[in-house]
Amino acid sequence: MKVIIMGCGRVGAELAQDLSGEHHEVCVIDYADNARERLPANFPGRFLLGNGYNRRLLEEAGITRADAFVAVTSGDNTNIVGARIAKEDYHVPLVVARIYDPRRAEIYRDLGMTTVASVRWTVSRIHQLLSHRNLTTEMSFGNGETLLVRQQLPAWLAGRPLETLEVDGEIRVIDVTRGGRSSLAGRDTVIQPDDEITFAVAATALDRLRDFLGKELGT
Repeated sequence: MKVIIMGCGRVGAELAQDLSGEHHEVCVIDYADNARERLPANFPGRFLLGNGYNRRLLEEAGITRADAFVAVTSGDNTNIVGARIAKEDYHVPLVVARIYDPRRAEIYRDLGMTTVASVRWTVSRIHQLLSHRNLTTEMSFGNGETLLVRQQLPAWLAGRPLETLEVDGEIRVIDVTRGGRSSLAGRDTVIQPDDEITFAVAATALDRLRDFLGKELGT
């Protein structure tokens, strides 16, 4: 996975180290030259100095082939501008922006961006979102403890009851979209090929959901 991180503060630097330690390709962008000091001397990724929403710099960072873009600077406006450019201009598959003002979060979710709050969210939560990027997160609730995940089911699940995908207190099937029409899931609903399902999932259960679907989702 190739990840661009805008902002090399405590969160950005720690996330960069975690991801590079897992052998992901990481590029960090920060406007402050001394921000590089937060990364270890043996950091295997790249560090670029400059404005994180400058298109020339983003292209030098490799945004045209990035799998994820994470905006974790100290300013909401900077994070949102960078995130929108990554999402709308470069069509990066997963864009995450840290937002200090939670009142703005819903607006940005409507624009197709995943937002995380600065105080209660941690590096591990952002890391979790990146690790499960093949699961399409539609919305999060509270401080990200519960997620709405929308996913087309793999063909090998056809014929099984939807309830076999549920785990009490962790995974709940909410909606079935079939042939372009949406309906609430019933306990006796049987999976058909090409069904698209909306799950309510505890953030701690994403691994479990991924295991259910993993034969065709890949890693």
